Amino acid sequence: MLRREIEPRKNLAAIAEDVGFNFHTIDGEVYWQEDRFYQFTLEQIEKDLEEPTNDIHAMCLDLVDEVVKDEYLLNKLAIPSHLHDWVATSWKKRDPSLYGRVDFSYGGKGSAKFLEYNAQTPTSLYEAGFFQWNWLADQVDSNNLPSHSDQFNKLQEAFILRFHHIKKSLKGFKELYFACCKESSEDRATVDYMRDCAHQAGVQTNFVFIEDMGMGMHHGAPVFTDHDDYVIQNIFMLYPFEMMYGDNYGQFMHHTETQFFEPPWKAILSNKGILPLLWERHKGHPNLLPSYFSGEEKADLGGSFVSKPLFSREGENIDVVDEGKLIQRVDGMYGHIPTIKQKFHALPKFGSDYTLIGSWVIGDEALGLTIREDNSLVTKDTSRFIPHIILG
Repeated sequence: MLRREIEPRKNLAAIAEDVGFNFHTIDGEVYWQEDRFYQFTLEQIEKDLEEPTNDIHAMCLDLVDEVVKDEYLLNKLAIPSHLHDWVATSWKKRDPSLYGRVDFSYGGKGSAKFLEYNAQTPTSLYEAGFFQWNWLADQVDSNNLPSHSDQFNKLQEAFILRFHHIKKSLKGFKELYFACCKESSEDRATVDYMRDCAHQAGVQTNFVFIEDMGMGMHHGAPVFTDHDDYVIQNIFMLYPFEMMYGDNYGQFMHHTETQFFEPPWKAILSNKGILPLLWERHKGHPNLLPSYFSGEEKADLGGSFVSKPLFSREGENIDVVDEGKLIQRVDGMYGHIPTIKQKFHALPKFGSDYTLIGSWVIGDEALGLTIREDNSLVTKDTSRFIPHIILG
């Protein structure tokens, strides 16, 4: 794994805006950065990233099967008690899932270390699935990269096939809504990209902002409705379940006839409490780090660890402690949430930047990469996206 410099495309802003990538800069700061790229060998992709991703995903599904049968574990993950049956029933029915992203610390040597699973609302999908392939094609055409350069990126084809698969499970009129919050251009780009993939699979779609959704009744059961009060029978929401718990929807979620993507059982995998549960069941696994619920730490955690809330987004409320000393703290809105502690394993550093690798799972298979850089140890929503290639 190497980081290499390359000449960025001279008309980058026009290229990005022409394909709707209107957040290639965020608040005046570079988000998409293409004056560099990461180069992997095929063996690094297949052995060090793809195989561990599939292995961890399989372990996670086994864990879901265990957790839904155990009230103690559901409570341990802080899933509200009135939603336990809703989550468990979703798993028993095997409600279909679309995607997730497994985040690793990996620098090209040794075992990739699993940091967390963004299993319900991962972003950077558009950049990973479409725009970095666009970059690769342009750089090969410009002779800036060898013609046999490849990329671990089967995301777009896989999404189209996945929507083909779930089309038969859609309720009612088979229309699938996509939803996100109004203030995030990145979220809107993600759902628009997913919606386009769904169209290519022959799925009828619609869109609604989260803020414009309401509740209604259909056949005697509560349902979500759109801005025109039409019943939403199927919906993909780029909106975390834990936020729904606390808003006006929370009291209706477990009664609604609306089908959710991601399904309710993903509330388990999007919870950082899976990290200590996985360590307890697979202690010593080469891709796992010692992890414990706060207050239950054991000696192998040592004095270097990362404290994470069970629910948190964009790196908020993360504490990094090295040899007993707090070396980084990120404030946020999740300070009241119970925490876990995971053994500190620093992200690899290239130049002055720390690098995080996100391995995408579509359905149940690893199929692509997101790479993010930041000058701090904690990857945030504004951390830069860097493209990659496979060569050798």
